[in-house]
Amino acid sequence: MGEHSISIVQKKEERARFIKHLLNDISALELMLKNNQIENNIYRIGAEQEFCLITPNWRPAKNGEVLLEKIGDPHFTTELARYNLELNLDPQLLGNDCFALVEKQIRTLLKKAEKVAAENYTKIILTGILPTISKNELGLDFMTPNPRYWALNEMTKAMRGDDFDLNIRGVDQLSIRHDSVLFEACNTSFQIHLQVPPGDFVASYNWAQAISGPVLGICTNSPLLLGRELWSETRIALFQQSIDTRTSSYALKDQQSRVSFGLQWAKGSIAEIYKNDIVRHKALFTKDDIEDSMEVLANGGIPKLSALNLHNGSIYRWNRPCFGAHNGIAHVRIENRYIPSGPSVADEMANFAFWVGLMIGRPPTYDSMEQVMDFKDAKGNFIKAARSGKESILIWNGKAVSVKKLVINDLLPIAYAGLKNAGIQDKDINRYLEIIEKRTKGQTGAEWMTKNYRRLRKGMNQDDALISLTKSIHKNQHTSKPVHEWPPLEPKPRIHETAHLVSHIMSTQLFVVNEDDLAELATSIMLWKNVHHVPVENEKGQLTGLLTWTHMKRFKEKDAEDQDQTVAEIMTKKVLTVEPYTEIKDAIALMKKNEYGCLPVVQDQHLVGIITIKDLTGLNYG
Repeated sequence: MGEHSISIVQKKEERARFIKHLLNDISALELMLKNNQIENNIYRIGAEQEFCLITPNWRPAKNGEVLLEKIGDPHFTTELARYNLELNLDPQLLGNDCFALVEKQIRTLLKKAEKVAAENYTKIILTGILPTISKNELGLDFMTPNPRYWALNEMTKAMRGDDFDLNIRGVDQLSIRHDSVLFEACNTSFQIHLQVPPGDFVASYNWAQAISGPVLGICTNSPLLLGRELWSETRIALFQQSIDTRTSSYALKDQQSRVSFGLQWAKGSIAEIYKNDIVRHKALFTKDDIEDSMEVLANGGIPKLSALNLHNGSIYRWNRPCFGAHNGIAHVRIENRYIPSGPSVADEMANFAFWVGLMIGRPPTYDSMEQVMDFKDAKGNFIKAARSGKESILIWNGKAVSVKKLVINDLLPIAYAGLKNAGIQDKDINRYLEIIEKRTKGQTGAEWMTKNYRRLRKGMNQDDALISLTKSIHKNQHTSKPVHEWPPLEPKPRIHETAHLVSHIMSTQLFVVNEDDLAELATSIMLWKNVHHVPVENEKGQLTGLLTWTHMKRFKEKDAEDQDQTVAEIMTKKVLTVEPYTEIKDAIALMKKNEYGCLPVVQDQHLVGIITIKDLTGLNYG
């Protein structure tokens, strides 16, 4: 059942047909649970490794489909954006050297992809959010040409009835409106799976929810987006907002996002979780080749529950319940979707082993989570960890405790015991969990990235700093060292040779005045801050003029009776502008021709930056 058979549910008859299959699948699942037709007492692990493709200039590449075809390996598949690919790892029975086997396969397949990528002037990098992604790479021309992705974009926009608003507040703030789901493509994950016995599914699932906060806190690796320092794991906020189908209104309504931690502890069986999702979320897609699951069961077969899996695939729980059927054997598993890609393969495998050890080692005290922890404490812990990483203070067993203390004192011993009981070889247990311990006492990927980005920004412009950071991540990954051993970076002040667009060099931290402001105030600001060019906006935030040092000097030399003039009366209204995507060489030619000292950068009539002669120092563009 290929992705090309997937389509948007549009007609009433299509919806009715799909819902019938969906209800059939639920009935079949409940029957299989009742008749013990789902594999029991078997634990398996599996994973999906997403990774970014970058050009020799360290910016997002655009050749994912080309590389996929040349790699020619069914383990690999496309992702939403053309600068991402995913590899699906073979499942392994939990025990002995299973983690070592997974790690070996990841490294082998990544090397295979790296070889093909290098032959096509492309590099591969593991990171939660690629630092060099800019607004330039969020256009529809960067979307992988796959019917499922186009359907997702069209349906999400149709359900919202508007473009996407992104608002994330961290140390910096990012507020932006966008016309597609491509912001979701900024997220790159290491999704890990654990098959569990169906009879223990709900207890395991609730425990997975409870440990999400502290596990995420120690694994964060995505603090930057579009040059802004946001959450320790910005992917959490970004994913929810970038694929949000909820609408806004003046009425106060409770609507659950399709990207969700959930609303309460799970009860009953895995079927109850699926039922709740069917109740809360509209079916978006259908297929033209869905089997009748009850008929398959009646004929002695094991159905694939295609409708249920398709609907489940459009609901993005951070801990997702999954049903699978292979070679006539059904199983259920929990998919952990909040772990970021990177910083290194060693770090990812340590995260994997830590999580599985915790899941398998669950103390009996936590068999009934509703008796131990309030669900909103678990949910709050998850959000706090996403915001602040391992420095977060969580609520555990009713008490406030730091992520660091909780991991070292409580969770690592549980993980050690769990892996030991699962029969994992000692050398692997010690190696992987030692990485978690040292990272807890040292630095996470998010901390390394934030600390070094701040250091780089002291001597470099934003684009140079992001390029240098990306280059260093790539270099460190090839040392095979985990992130707690990565060294600090030193800034090398210069404009990077890969800068070619105005957006790569423009200043975005601007002093802006309104055309109705008093001229005395505006010119005073210019003097106080030694700013030679100040853009002027109207009430709609549109660029309407420019104040220069010459305007300021003329005004200051005027008599006192002219001091009640507004900015609009003294500014120049004839302003030459460029767009973020303008080539730097063209902007330079424009400035030389008109003998201008600056050019405002405008997108959709709104000011987004400014370039000055100072920004161009050191560039060789003729």
